[in-house]
Amino acid sequence: MFNATTGAEDLTDTSGMLRRNVVQHQREESLQALLRDLYPDDSSEVVENLSSQLLQILSGLSGIKDSSDAPCRWQAGDAVLISYADTVIQSGRPGLVSLTRLVNGFFDVFSPVVHVLPFLASTSDGGFAVASHDRLESRHGDWSDLAALSDGRRLMADLVLNHVSASHPWVRQFLSDAEPGRDCVLEASPDDCWCDVVRPRSSSLFTRLQGPAGTREVWTTFGPDQVDLNWRSPAVLLGFTRLLERMVRHGVRWLRLDAVGFVWKSPGTSCIHLPQAHRIVTLLRLLLDQACADGVVVTETNVPEQENLSYLQSGSEAHLAYNFPLPPLLLEAVIGGRADLLNAWLNRWPQLPEQTGLLNFTASHDGVGLRPLEGLMSDKRLLQLLISCEQRGGLVSHRRLSSGVEVPYEINISWWSAMADGGIDPAHLQLQRFVLTQLLVMALPGVPAFYLPALLAEPNDLGRFRRTGQRRDLNRPQFKLQAVERRLEDPDSEASAVVTALRRALQVRRQQPALHPDADLQLLSDGRADLVILRRSHRGKVLVAVHNITGSRLTLDRRGLEGCSEGDWSDCLSGRSAHLPPRIQLEPYAVHWLIQR
Repeated sequence: MFNATTGAEDLTDTSGMLRRNVVQHQREESLQALLRDLYPDDSSEVVENLSSQLLQILSGLSGIKDSSDAPCRWQAGDAVLISYADTVIQSGRPGLVSLTRLVNGFFDVFSPVVHVLPFLASTSDGGFAVASHDRLESRHGDWSDLAALSDGRRLMADLVLNHVSASHPWVRQFLSDAEPGRDCVLEASPDDCWCDVVRPRSSSLFTRLQGPAGTREVWTTFGPDQVDLNWRSPAVLLGFTRLLERMVRHGVRWLRLDAVGFVWKSPGTSCIHLPQAHRIVTLLRLLLDQACADGVVVTETNVPEQENLSYLQSGSEAHLAYNFPLPPLLLEAVIGGRADLLNAWLNRWPQLPEQTGLLNFTASHDGVGLRPLEGLMSDKRLLQLLISCEQRGGLVSHRRLSSGVEVPYEINISWWSAMADGGIDPAHLQLQRFVLTQLLVMALPGVPAFYLPALLAEPNDLGRFRRTGQRRDLNRPQFKLQAVERRLEDPDSEASAVVTALRRALQVRRQQPALHPDADLQLLSDGRADLVILRRSHRGKVLVAVHNITGSRLTLDRRGLEGCSEGDWSDCLSGRSAHLPPRIQLEPYAVHWLIQR
């Protein structure tokens, strides 16, 4: 290419164009191969046409960079702030406008990535029964409000892949035998064998819907208002690709694939994590790469650990997966004052392919999932955990097994309430417990995520639960913007104490190479129940994170820790540069980040 400034041929640009062309050709070949696997009965001509349609939808976006280096998908200071679009409200203003004001004013360091929970028009389940892929829920605002929130940061949004609302146009078209929804809904076939289906709910697997063309029985894995989609129909993939394009155009870079393990059903199977579900994740990653070079696919599969990790292990599916065993194990450790199970789990931290990792969290809009504890905690310990949470105002939700037996599925409780003391004074050391759990999340490999109501030290929302009867609403509160701002400006409030402590920790974390999401982890507290000690290392830098999981004062002799016996050490988290003596006094629920000076 001729360079008008220098009057010479720009060979560098030509090389860049060649690389882009090669990458695009490889991507097109991969896309067609995935489509052939997913739709084996379609001809090559149909597959090529579908591939062209998908790429045409994304043609206005470009995910191909000139650089031959792999894109940087996360950095040392990255964190995710999780919130509903209407968690913060003010009279006469859209929820997204209020959320943007609060995040910009108080949560900048928490929000390199903001996960806005389902914001599209919906009919139930906290936004997860999507009624339109084109418009936002009116009280949240519009697409321009979403784009405004993305200014200076990346957004994370949900693709609710398994189902849509019973009011979605696809369902209405299915019931009327009209295009394009005619083939988009998964119709039930009760005569087939579905006895091994894994269920996340206790509601009926099939639901009868009445339409102009008569009664149709459909799959409703998550409930009667959430109608399962037929991913065997290319129309479903085309619809979600259009939604992906619109999201990226308005600032979304991270995609959360909600309940993706359930998207494909076959008779005689468990109908979860089938090979086609994995192919769909790979396909969506490829499409996101086509749309934006720094995109991140996050799988949400609240299941036993190895099933969850299966979406990372190939290196070609998800970039991140929710670290679902962490919340219940950490909760049990802090409530019970013993970290033996947590340490045993940390000691076998998974080795994952490059550019993959875990999204570490404690609180979320859902409950504390219990399926990830399968094989990690005895029934006796689990029962005690459930009792302890119920004593703190929590509730337990159940799911139905194929045998008809109902078993605990999740604990519904706010993380702040869960951190209460079990004695006569619930507030005793509650703040210290809470902060410890969030600091431990920051010290792990992967990207930390924080739920906005938890950062505001919000207890169980009993009033909302009584109004709706929905157990998850215990932990889905709403706040008036001005009231929240006053709380955060009050130095004596619990919310201010939480945010101040964690903001400083995030600022320190950003400056510590050893706390990079990809830094190595070594557990130094294997076999202990009182402490969790993590050694992180990256490019020659080392940080040792010490957590006192008990309500007692302890003494730690750092000379007994591998690699910590010599040298001049200090605690970078405390803000004091003073030399640490060999014997360190640990207050109840104290956390120290030790570095060599």
